[in-house]
Amino acid sequence: MIRTLPDMHPDAHAVALAVTGGMLHFELSLAHEVFGARPATVPGPWYDLVVCGQGDLRLDRFRLEPDHGLDHLPRARTVIVPGWADVDVDPPADLVDAVRAAHEAGARVASLCTGAFVLAAAGLLDGKRATTHWAHTEALAARYPRVEVDPDVLYVDSGSVLTSAGKAAAMDLCLHLVRLDRGSAVANAVARRLVVPPHRDGGQAQFVTTPVPSADDHPLAGLLSWVLARLDRPLTVADLARQARMSPRHLGRHFRSVTGTTPLRWLLTQRVRHAQELLETTDDSVDAIAEATGMGTATTLRRHFNRTVGVPPDTYRRTFRSRIGPGGAQITAVSSVTSTRTEARSMNLPSSGLTRSR
Repeated sequence: MIRTLPDMHPDAHAVALAVTGGMLHFELSLAHEVFGARPATVPGPWYDLVVCGQGDLRLDRFRLEPDHGLDHLPRARTVIVPGWADVDVDPPADLVDAVRAAHEAGARVASLCTGAFVLAAAGLLDGKRATTHWAHTEALAARYPRVEVDPDVLYVDSGSVLTSAGKAAAMDLCLHLVRLDRGSAVANAVARRLVVPPHRDGGQAQFVTTPVPSADDHPLAGLLSWVLARLDRPLTVADLARQARMSPRHLGRHFRSVTGTTPLRWLLTQRVRHAQELLETTDDSVDAIAEATGMGTATTLRRHFNRTVGVPPDTYRRTFRSRIGPGGAQITAVSSVTSTRTEARSMNLPSSGLTRSR
């Protein structure tokens, strides 16, 4: 049964996948899985997802029957553009025009992998920082010189326009969008259902030498879980190096090869993530959360939280407020999907998303 936008739940967030022949089915399926299936532990309305394209489409070996034509894109609050298979061929003009029209109508537009070429053709990336799959960053920069192409990051959030690197990074961006809309606890619930890491910062490198420890005897095999179990303690890089039985300098080299970032940045990210969940799911004071996350004082927590998330802890708590429902289910009441961005702008804070890439 084809669902129509007016018949959808009034509290749901309408998401449209903008598709055409020649797109990559992996990124399309990934977005459909994230926005089209509500986790069992998250009650209430989920995203209302529709697929928009011009007639039946062929995606490699798969045939797709869109719900609506591309002219329905401006009616969505978020438009997702999956990867474009052949970056040497200009994307169809009707797709480019529809994506541009959706953005002009106020939709948030996100591209996955080489979908960035569609956004660039629509002029949505002019003067903005953006990324795509590392193998195609040079082509994107050469064809669209007004775009500031960053070849190193997983995704870039420029507010109403977002771009991701390829494959797994597309999942990172989709989870980032869920985190913006519904909070960290709900995004983590989606990640658990899909059995993927709940959070990788947009500024993390696309390519690292060793994405995960290759064996149980890897120097960092047990260190990361050891740290996560002790976030309430004032751990330092020296403490991590001592636990890993290596010098801080040696630890830094291993850490970057495994995680793509430094020990201190990774540790701070884990503390802020933990603070986000506590703000969403508990009534603990900011002082108590600062202690529980190893920040020490509320002043320190506010400084790091504001710099990393883009808004103060109290604002974040007002935006994403959770309570425990029957059976332990988390029910998140979002005061406004865009309230965090709005408050950030009103306070002259960065509005590039709840997790800013570098």
